[in-house]
Amino acid sequence: MNLVVTHQDMTSGFQAEVEKYAGTRISDCYQCGKCSAGCPVCPDMYYTPSQIIRLIQLGLKEEVLSSRTMWVCASCQTCTTRCPKEVDIAGVMDACRQMAIREGKVNPEAHDILAFHETFLKMIRKYGRLYEVRLVGEYKMKTFHFMQDATVAPFMLLRGKLHLLPEKIKNVKALRRIFEKCGA
Repeated sequence: MNLVVTHQDMTSGFQAEVEKYAGTRISDCYQCGKCSAGCPVCPDMYYTPSQIIRLIQLGLKEEVLSSRTMWVCASCQTCTTRCPKEVDIAGVMDACRQMAIREGKVNPEAHDILAFHETFLKMIRKYGRLYEVRLVGEYKMKTFHFMQDATVAPFMLLRGKLHLLPEKIKNVKALRRIFEKCGA
């Protein structure tokens, strides 16, 4: 990986922006690598969690936000738990996802993952809980993966794992207010 870091990158304020959104001090990271060593999805990432943190420290905004790495992150919190400096790396990944969406820099390879995230949140906002049948249907329409797992659905329906009708929580309006306050 050959990257060119300019003075403009280093003084761009990107690190401060990510720190603000993530609510953590990225500058505390001293690159021990424990986050990457414990990450269960690290083999599927282009950059490891520690490399993403270093790219942010260097101010390489374009490289970070256009990366597929934060979309692969499972948000399992293993990295955050292992960090000796208590840097919330999972929070950084989430902040980078939000920034990439806002700035229109989502990696094209992450289209399906973003489609799932958006559809998942839409179901939670609408019903207060997950409605799997509609989630799968809308996800399939967004990604055009119509037959990807079609043979599984009948068995799940027969075993009562999928419900044809949604179940709502008692106070959906309160949940919607939470979404509104978060700006989601």
